[in-house]
Order: sequence, then structure tokens, then C-alpha cells
Amino acid sequence: MSVIESTTTEQPYTDDHVAAYPVEFIAGIDLYNAGEFHAAHDVWEERWMGEVGPQEKLFLQAMIQSAVAFHHLEIGRPGAARQMYTRAKEKFALLGSNVFMSLDLVDYQAQLDRALSWLLTVPDPRELTAPDFQPPRISLLPEISKFD
Repeated sequence: MSVIESTTTEQPYTDDHVAAYPVEFIAGIDLYNAGEFHAAHDVWEERWMGEVGPQEKLFLQAMIQSAVAFHHLEIGRPGAARQMYTRAKEKFALLGSNVFMSLDLVDYQAQLDRALSWLLTVPDPRELTAPDFQPPRISLLPEISKFD
């Protein structure tokens, strides 16, 4: 497996986002975009385990699972990566929203599918050699979204 590094250096969020959203969400974005998937998972999970509304909890769980999918690939566990990828997709579907906390979920999921859909092409993903892929890059929309 070869992860293609993103060459985008555009700031993924604004000062308005930093003021509007929990620090764990913003820190997780930075870690995720840096390829620190396990660390992003840890930060988002810290928020997820706290007092958050049901929609935010579902959203954070989907983000955590998508980050963990990439972590599993890093440590050579494609079966576990596939499981996390499909669980994340299920959570995003349950969320029933195109945007949450200023993240364009349609775009994010399209990037996720481009990176990981190969895991679903065979009964056992250990049979495959991982292709080169680029993990999603999280970049928030300018508008601040309400969340529970």
C-alpha cells in the first residue's frame, strides 16, 4: 500500500470554525489531515465519550471509524479496515445530512469511497494488494452549521 500525500496546504478551517466548534473536532481535523489517523481517533473519541447530542455522537462515531479504517491499513489489517469503513458509511447514512459541523459529507464520503472501495471488491481483502490511494482531506465549508 502506498498512501499518496496531499499537496494541498490550504487552511482547512477558519477562525470562525475554531470559535464555533469543540476543540477536539478541530484538533482531530489537523491530525487526520497530517495522516495521524490513530491520534485523530483518540481526540474525536474523547469528545464522543462526553456529553454530546445524539447527532454529534453519530457524526463523531462515523469520523472515528473512518480514521480507524486508515489506521488498520497502516498496520496491515485490511479486514478490520473494511469493517470500519462499512460501519462509518452506515453511520453517515443514519445521520441523514449532507453537511454536519461545516463538513460536506457528500464530498467527504466520495473521497472515502475513492480511497477505500477496493476493500469491498473481494470476500477477503487480504487477498488484494492495496492500491495507491489518497486519504480524504478534511476541509470545512465557510458556513457555520448548527449542531446538537
